[in-house]
Amino acid sequence: MPELPDVTVYVEAVASRVVGKELRRIRLASPFVLRTFAPSPRELEGKRVVGVRRLGKRVVLECEGQRFVVIHLMIAGRLHWKEAGAKLAGRQSLAAFDFEEGSLTLTEAGTRRRASIHIVAGEPALRALDAGGIEVFECDADAFLEALVRENHTLKRALTDPHILGGIGNAYSDEILHRARLSPAKLTKQLTREESTLLLEATRTTLAEWTVRLREHAGGEFPEKVTAFRPEMAVHGKYGKPCPVCSSRVQRIVHAQNETNYCATCQTGGKLLADRALSRLLKADWPRSLEEMEQHKSERRRV
Repeated sequence: MPELPDVTVYVEAVASRVVGKELRRIRLASPFVLRTFAPSPRELEGKRVVGVRRLGKRVVLECEGQRFVVIHLMIAGRLHWKEAGAKLAGRQSLAAFDFEEGSLTLTEAGTRRRASIHIVAGEPALRALDAGGIEVFECDADAFLEALVRENHTLKRALTDPHILGGIGNAYSDEILHRARLSPAKLTKQLTREESTLLLEATRTTLAEWTVRLREHAGGEFPEKVTAFRPEMAVHGKYGKPCPVCSSRVQRIVHAQNETNYCATCQTGGKLLADRALSRLLKADWPRSLEEMEQHKSERRRV
C-alpha cells in the first residue's frame, strides 16, 4: 500500500500537472470505484483544480467551490499520467481525470477492488473521511506519546493504525522500528518517554529520507514504480537476508496477509518473536533465540 512518502511524491507530481488546470471530464471504467453520489462527477467537470493535498494515505484534488476528489489507493491502486484522453483499457483501469495536457488515471492490480474515489463538497465532508490519526511532522513529543498510549497496542499495530498516526503502513513501520531499535511486539504502555522520543525521531527521519529518495527516483517524471519493496530498505521484505547494521538474518512474523520483518539482534535482544502459525505448530520446539535457531539448524544438518 502506498504510504506517506509514496503519496507525498504522488501529490507533488499530480499538483505540478493539474493545479490551475480545468478538469474537463471524469471517466469511470468501474462504477464500483465511486463510493459517493453527491456531488456527481459531472458537477466537477469544467472546474479548475486549485490544490492537491495528502489526507492520510489518500490523494485529494480540490476543485473550485470546495469540491474534493478523494482517491484511496489501498493496496494495489496506482496513479498514472497518460496522454490526454488515454483509453481505459483492461480490467485494471478504473478511472480517468481528463485535462487538456493529459489524463490522470487510476488502476488497480488483482481482482479485489479496494481502491476508491469519494467526491465530497466542503471541508467538513472532507474531514469526515479522515481516520483521525495525528501527523508526525505536525505534532510534538507529548502529543505523539499521548496518541500511542491512548490504548495498549503493539508498536507495530500502533504505527499502522490510521486512527493513531496518519500515513504509515506495513513497509515503513518495519523500517521505523528497525531504526529506533525497538521490538514490533513491544506494547505502547511499556514505552518510556525516552523510547517514545526516539521513536518519534526515527519516524520522522525514516519518512523524510524516503520521501527525498522517492522524489529523486522519480527524477521529475511521474512516479510509476511505486512499490512497498525496495532494495534499499533495511528489513522490510528482507526475510532471511543480513541486517545492514549487524549482519544477523532478518526475521519475520506472519499474521493474516501481513508480514512483519525485524532484526532480532538490533530490536529484541536476540529473542525471536513467535510467529502465530508456526509457534502453534511447533509449540515447545519453537526456538526462543537466534542461538537456539542456529543450534536447531546445526542439528538438522548433522542428521
